[in-house]
Amino acid sequence: MGDTANNHVFADSKVYYSADANSVSARQVRGFVMSNMSNNQQKTVCPTDRAPRKRRASHDPKMNKPRKFIIDVEETMRLLLEQEDTDGDFQITIHDSGPKTLSVGTADSDGYRKFEIRGTYQLSNLLQELALAAGHGRKHVVLDEARLNENPVDRLSRMIRNLFWDGLTRRIDAEGLEAICADPKNRTADHSPRIYIPYSEDEIFTYYKWVAETRPHLKLEVEMLPKDITPEYVKSINDRPGILSLAMRKHTDDQGNITFKGVPFIVPGGRFNEMYGWDSYFEILGLVVDTRIDMAKGMVDNFVYEITHYGKILNANRSYYLTRSQPPFLTDMAMKVYERLSEDDQSKKDWLKTVIRAAIKEYHTVWMCEPRYDSETGLSKFHPTGLGIPPETEASHFDHVILPYAKRLGLTIKEYAAKYQALEIQEPELDSYFLHDRAVRESGHDTTYRFDKRCANLVTIDLNSLLYKYEVDIGEIILRIFNNNFDIDGTIETSEPWFERALARKERINKYLWNEEECLYYDYDVSQQKQSIYESVTAFWALWAGCASPEQAEKLVKVSLPKFEALGGLVSGTEESRGPITLDRPNRQWDYPFGWAPHQIMTWRGLENYGFMTDARRLAYRWLFTITKSFVDFNGVVPEKYDVVTLAHLLKVEYGNVGVDFKFVPREGFGWMNASYQVGLSYLTSHMRRALGACTSPEVFFRHKVAKDVPAVSLESTSVSEHQRLKALVLEIDQNLSSSFSDSNTVDVSVVKDDTQPVKVKAVTLKVGP
Repeated sequence: MGDTANNHVFADSKVYYSADANSVSARQVRGFVMSNMSNNQQKTVCPTDRAPRKRRASHDPKMNKPRKFIIDVEETMRLLLEQEDTDGDFQITIHDSGPKTLSVGTADSDGYRKFEIRGTYQLSNLLQELALAAGHGRKHVVLDEARLNENPVDRLSRMIRNLFWDGLTRRIDAEGLEAICADPKNRTADHSPRIYIPYSEDEIFTYYKWVAETRPHLKLEVEMLPKDITPEYVKSINDRPGILSLAMRKHTDDQGNITFKGVPFIVPGGRFNEMYGWDSYFEILGLVVDTRIDMAKGMVDNFVYEITHYGKILNANRSYYLTRSQPPFLTDMAMKVYERLSEDDQSKKDWLKTVIRAAIKEYHTVWMCEPRYDSETGLSKFHPTGLGIPPETEASHFDHVILPYAKRLGLTIKEYAAKYQALEIQEPELDSYFLHDRAVRESGHDTTYRFDKRCANLVTIDLNSLLYKYEVDIGEIILRIFNNNFDIDGTIETSEPWFERALARKERINKYLWNEEECLYYDYDVSQQKQSIYESVTAFWALWAGCASPEQAEKLVKVSLPKFEALGGLVSGTEESRGPITLDRPNRQWDYPFGWAPHQIMTWRGLENYGFMTDARRLAYRWLFTITKSFVDFNGVVPEKYDVVTLAHLLKVEYGNVGVDFKFVPREGFGWMNASYQVGLSYLTSHMRRALGACTSPEVFFRHKVAKDVPAVSLESTSVSEHQRLKALVLEIDQNLSSSFSDSNTVDVSVVKDDTQPVKVKAVTLKVGP
């Protein structure tokens, strides 16, 4: 019975605030109104005139049963915002200077007895709960106190699972078009909703024409793409951008008519309102943790559709992305889904066969042919084929680039850009600049000084690690699941060539990208025929892919990992590599001091692959602390990225920070950030999770566990019971110590890390008497 009650208390808001589950009697409402009439001083007394409030302590009444409040939703929200939201951003955060306390009536007294809700976290949770209740049409609710003081780790994980994924779900069909057609990145004069249909998809084209005719309020324009999608064509439609159709399934409606339903997918959030390439891989990892397998499977199906009809997994499914891909993850995401499908074995194999056929096509036609394949090194580059100025950026994004060329011809920036786009001006230097800029965007790391004005010339460690993983995955799938007999249009593929490709790529990675002296992988500049000495955390993707030797892995962890480990997680690159920041050389969001979810996840998995679980757990704790602390202090915010050195999320950097601009309650978080939280929790021990719930800083948590320079220590005991106590003590802190404990009298414990910086391993011996 206790579990049932607890399940209701923390139920999804749709259930919790339903009329059946959360009813308020007429008697309770009358009592609540009367009590408020006699206790309306909160509305008239200025906060500065209040008597000093006691801090919450032993004077608070002891409760033998969970406390509940009866709430007038609209009035309480009005009062709460008026009193606590002092900066007017419709959030309650540590930046607000209100009294940080609000009295509400208890449900068992029909609102007569008052109880004070105190502190930023509980008050912001109250605001969120009121907004959710209002969204479900409730005027009065009974609210459990447990929803306000809930452990923040549990609350955030629950919100991701029950609220954020739904808020980020999109579908391209008659019902979903209104939400998906909106494009905040569209800065053209034409904002008409528009959908592009692949060539020869006549049935789908007919369906969307029917949608346009039967739903005239959408003002939908439907266009069919040509058979050959050239860079020139893509540039020609940049002034009339639109969404690209994705996979659909036939559906029988209530009247028995055969129609179509779009296969749903997750968008990153904010201005990124379409299905992105590499974002989707990390989102799928989070969906799998939350057992949303159908959604994850549908996203893989949408990628197969993109490869089939658009020739590649797209940067995202907008028309201006048609020439651009993103980092390839299809084989691993397919296996993550395949392993959890509940279908019969044959259906699972048939589905996987379709996906792997698409992955093989993508491998050969996108990554292993020009311009992305470099024949000299035998490795691959990010090198899209688009033309002109990328249209999805902010209007002024390239002004500083175009200005000197415009001045030279006596033109304004706008005039010069128009003539350049129309090919009335030929400027090879700008052609080269925009080629590299598009390559940066294809890499997913837009932007960084790592790739500045040279990205298309670099064979990178991240891309080639991913392709090594493709080769190994395809070989293993053919061998293990398809009995080394995989048919593609009458041609039989076996595993051997794929394993040979993987071995060859590994050798080339070692030759061109591994730096033995620095114990790190670097990118290789094919134009300069030398390594590009920028220290990037993507070097650890080699561990995720498994292409590093055990010796290389050991050097990466012991020598290079400390360069990237900061208080709140891993930085994208080192401060030294980034270089100085000036007015003319501003911060770039994929450089130091910023940390991103994909880098954290890839590194955790890579460390786990090579047995460095202690390091993976420590890094996961740092990152999850950063997310949790912002969630607690800033009204539940879950943004796109963080400054992991200062733990800030309000950032002055290009593009700002997506996910921070919401009213009352966050409803989306950010796609891969949500996933990193759910995945990261799986790395924490129970003790680490408890510490995280208490918002224990990594500095404090790890300092209490391990000193920075630990000498050898001897602890003497004189009894077997003391021996057992010491054994329990060591096991209690196993998340920070790599230990081997038997019932012998000597135990060797290796200290692994300190509070903020890794240290050399030192032995600690516990000597236990008989």
